[in-house]
Amino acid sequence: MALHLSWDFIFGVLANIISAMVCVAPLPTFYQICKKKTSEGFQSIPYIIALFSAMLWLFYAIFDDDSTLLITINSFTFFMETGYLSVYLIYATKKDRMFTAKLILFFNVFGFGMICILTLFLTHGRKRVDVLGWICMIFALCVFVAPLAIMRKVIKTKSVEFMPFSLSFFLTLSAVMWFFYGFLKKDLYVTIPNTLGFLFGIIQMVLYLIYRDTKKVSVKEPKICEFYEHIVDVAKLSATEITTVVVPQPNNNGNHVEDQKVKKENKQSMDVPNKV
Repeated sequence: MALHLSWDFIFGVLANIISAMVCVAPLPTFYQICKKKTSEGFQSIPYIIALFSAMLWLFYAIFDDDSTLLITINSFTFFMETGYLSVYLIYATKKDRMFTAKLILFFNVFGFGMICILTLFLTHGRKRVDVLGWICMIFALCVFVAPLAIMRKVIKTKSVEFMPFSLSFFLTLSAVMWFFYGFLKKDLYVTIPNTLGFLFGIIQMVLYLIYRDTKKVSVKEPKICEFYEHIVDVAKLSATEITTVVVPQPNNNGNHVEDQKVKKENKQSMDVPNKV
């Protein structure tokens, strides 16, 4: 039993460390946002979802037995995501700021508030833990299914530009640690979603190994369109100005009669104003 508890603690600590590394990964991005004083078009949705997830797992861990390691990492995540969103709200455009504020109210205030009220008043004891566990598990499964869109994009474009290997690796490693933590602790609500996270993480890394050497073709649509329009305009212009070139034939007097014809046509074309 002591060995079981020790392994439980070891995997929990490792999961905390790896999850904390993933959580602090956006720090350079937000440093640049503060430095440039602009959100640079970054989306706030991943940080809102991460904050909502941390709040759910914190609420679950408070009522569950011996979930100190869940409380530590999700408390850390809660403060980090709150900081990220605060910086984002300061430097985002008015439109992005309003959109982010609406999402925070919907998920983190109204959504989380309803879950708290319903579970506190309608459930008691172990039933409350089970209901919160199911809510956390379903939400975690939805989050782990999200990479399917990225994997589809990788297969379609044959490029791993939108799927960094380091992020996929650490997310997969984190899922493995949390899986063993939940398995040893006999917590199905932690074990089941991280099983799916581990499988999707492996698939992502396999896709990376398959498409990592594929040469990416950089295509900028606006420039191609402008270049194409320019070619069309040149073709139209050339069609209006072109003259028929006839090989001059000498007449009986030895003069090139066609020379006079070409000169006459050239003179007429010069009188017509160019159209661009």
